Amino acid sequence: MSDSPRTFAPGRLIWTIDREGILLLGAGRALLLQIAHPLVAAGVAQHSDFTADPLGRLRRTLDASYALVFGGVEAAQAAVRRMDAVHGRVHGVLPEPVGRFTAGTPYDAMDPALRLWVHATLTDTSLLVYQRFVRPLSRAEQVAYYADSRQVARLLGIPEPTVPPTLDAFRAYVADTLARDVAVAPATRALARLIFRPPRSVTLAPVGAVLEPITVGLLPAEVRRQYGYEWTPARERLMAAFAASVRAALPAIPSLLRVVPAARAAERGVRPYNLNNLA
Repeated sequence: MSDSPRTFAPGRLIWTIDREGILLLGAGRALLLQIAHPLVAAGVAQHSDFTADPLGRLRRTLDASYALVFGGVEAAQAAVRRMDAVHGRVHGVLPEPVGRFTAGTPYDAMDPALRLWVHATLTDTSLLVYQRFVRPLSRAEQVAYYADSRQVARLLGIPEPTVPPTLDAFRAYVADTLARDVAVAPATRALARLIFRPPRSVTLAPVGAVLEPITVGLLPAEVRRQYGYEWTPARERLMAAFAASVRAALPAIPSLLRVVPAARAAERGVRPYNLNNLA
């Protein structure tokens, strides 16, 4: 057993859920929800290499997420320091009015409200995708997963009073943010297309072609509409059939293919750790 202390251990809901590689089917949804917030979209457009490497931001987000859940306390803290070093340079003003935000509205990637939204999109998407493609979760399991996600928010440096205290409060926060803040501008729609049709990347084109319709089916209806996507009953039936086939096939898939490498590595030796020791 490893001597490296860890925040989470196998058996915790966040470990059980986030270890599933199939959750990557929700990566596009989480990313599109993130940039549907005009201030997040402005930061991404003005301060990242998104147009040259649209999947790079997603890879970095996944690496950080896996470090926070599976990598141990020291790895988690190092991941947060790396994120802070990047995010500390991301600030500016909104170049044009979008939704309720006027031109000139300042944004800062270190803003706890924006960090909370990015974190919330990952939490919300994980719960949705796991239940759609793996198995339903009881109310108690959903509550436990959300409690774990609040610990991740704490590691990320999001002030505790900012984070919704319960699962119901979290869902109300997500719904309120979608209704109040989310607004997809034409420039954001163009950014979204780059996720699935990365320039100069023949290798990733087939991945994008598969991921795009799944992402569209997982998006909230109003966000889907704002991105300019259509969704029909026939497509919903195809999505349901695909999800059912994945749920049926998963038990037969070996862990080498089913479980993300970060979780498999961590499961070879784990010592639980009390997050309160970080205080």
